Amino acid sequence: MLYALIGEDAPGTLDTRMAVRPGHVARLQALQADGRLILAGPCPAVDSPDPGPAGFSGSLIVAEFPTLADAEAWMAEDPYVLEGVFAHTVVKPFKKVLP
Repeated sequence: MLYALIGEDAPGTLDTRMAVRPGHVARLQALQADGRLILAGPCPAVDSPDPGPAGFSGSLIVAEFPTLADAEAWMAEDPYVLEGVFAHTVVKPFKKVLP
């Protein structure tokens, strides 16, 4: 089943986000290699594709996992969670309708 994994950035964590980004991206690339990643990306904190020092307000990942518990466990091990970039996370089932 698909799951939406949503992380909301803690204030002032842009430097940490950028420092641990390679580990975060590596995990996403592993999901992609397994054919389980639908989409992933950050939410700019301002209305711009390159927010500069404004940074990001969070991230969205949609990926396939066997169970909700598996999706939650995957999110709990993400570098953005472990290093305090995400102040809050939500993992919930997702049903793709379009396209």
